[in-house]
Amino acid sequence: MATLAPRRDSLWRRAGRQLRKQKQVMLCFAIIGLYLLVALLGVLGLLPDYQERVGPSYAPPGSSLALILGTDIFGRSVLYKILAGTKTAMLIGLLVPLIAVPVGIAMGALSGYYGGWVDAVIVWLFSVVTSVPYILIVIAISFVLGKGMLAICVAMGSVSWVGLCRLIRGEFIKHRSREYALASRLLGAGDSVVIFRHILPNVIHVAIITASLQVLGAIKSEVILTYLGVGIQDGSSWGAMISDASGELVQGIYWPLSGVVFAMFLVIYALNVVGDALRDALDPKLLD
Repeated sequence: MATLAPRRDSLWRRAGRQLRKQKQVMLCFAIIGLYLLVALLGVLGLLPDYQERVGPSYAPPGSSLALILGTDIFGRSVLYKILAGTKTAMLIGLLVPLIAVPVGIAMGALSGYYGGWVDAVIVWLFSVVTSVPYILIVIAISFVLGKGMLAICVAMGSVSWVGLCRLIRGEFIKHRSREYALASRLLGAGDSVVIFRHILPNVIHVAIITASLQVLGAIKSEVILTYLGVGIQDGSSWGAMISDASGELVQGIYWPLSGVVFAMFLVIYALNVVGDALRDALDPKLLD
């Protein structure tokens, strides 16, 4: 029992050393941190008003900060709209894992540890959820709850737990019969102690990796839903900007789409790199 803590500590220290050695990964962490800072400023009301008119309609990119990416049809700054969309994307990217990860961990732990009828019920539940296409069930839940950020987060969170649940279930099935878990039960430890104190710390890296990928999936899903007219309706979304750009490109107005695509590419690329790096660094099978 006493040998488990040093092993877990060495895993986290090794992961930290491995991540710090990769300049590309650290740069991507910095990019994600910058996007989170923008989201925080937006929550605090410190971002410029994206609905304020700052120039003529469809002004091309200029030298001032407000006009650096040009304006839209109403003379609003494209940069300010992208910043507002960044706040929306990052908030949804954080809220969806906060809903899905605890549910996935709890359901997977119960299913994998107890087995029997508990496992059968949970397997039936996530089989029903996955039998419906993801985008359709999210749209259906969003329509029931109403349009808006909270509805989108609940809709995506209510179906995004399935993948993590399957992974945690498989890990608990492997770990529940290992020596340290059996020894804990022989020493009189209850099920909650075995689950949360002994098994869960050995599989929590799966949840961390999955959460980083769910942030990416939530951002992309929000853009798609808003583009389809189900998501954010107040204009503070990258999806709304992409939807508006379909008519602007015909007129040769390229800068609104170029700006939002670059903003999306940057954060999606950073999240992909960080997710892959976390997967490699936190995999206990790769311990030296």
